[in-house]
Amino acid sequence: MPVSDLSHAAQNYLKLIWSATEWSPAPITVSVMAERLGVRPSTVSDGIKKLAGQGLVTHAPYGSIELTDAGRAHAVAMVRRHRLLETFLVDVLGYSWDEVHDEAEVLEHTVSDTLIDRMDRKLGHPVRDPHGDPIPGADGRPSMPKGTQLSAAAAGNTVAITRISDADPQMLRYFTELGLAPDTRLTVTEHRPYADVTTVRVHEPERDIDLGASASDAIWVVAV
Repeated sequence: MPVSDLSHAAQNYLKLIWSATEWSPAPITVSVMAERLGVRPSTVSDGIKKLAGQGLVTHAPYGSIELTDAGRAHAVAMVRRHRLLETFLVDVLGYSWDEVHDEAEVLEHTVSDTLIDRMDRKLGHPVRDPHGDPIPGADGRPSMPKGTQLSAAAAGNTVAITRISDADPQMLRYFTELGLAPDTRLTVTEHRPYADVTTVRVHEPERDIDLGASASDAIWVVAV
């Protein structure tokens, strides 16, 4: 069964289950899914039961939700659609990176696999989206993300931004004002845990920036 044969709700559930554990080892539960989707836990529970009946997830009562091999393949297909659409909207249509998430959320349910493949070729087979999230390949194989949250990077380390969470468009606009984006190089100057502040020195142009806890948690970095 192709992913396009699934309901929009099923597509959203599978994508969320996969994406939630992409950058975090914490398992996802019905309550967490309900909070992220803005619906009642009973609604999510019913949806998960349907997915389990289709052989796409496994779920022990009150436990974590796991994708089966079939469910994982569909989830990765949806993630690929979403991130290629975001990249196309930015690189070809001139959207800003804080605008594309909601647009891609709508379009990903309506585009065909043929259109996605043509977008991929047009874009030159990009390996990550505008926020730094890895784009799974056409073979359905996900790229394993690398990086740690800036809030966990050791003081004194020189790092490059590898990914910025797209969960909050307003925060993305804030990062744009600060000149922070994937590939920006910086040095972690200090963490002030009791003030929930991380100070970094951006290399080009050189300047110091203080970031609050929510901002430093939204940035992933790799050592350089």
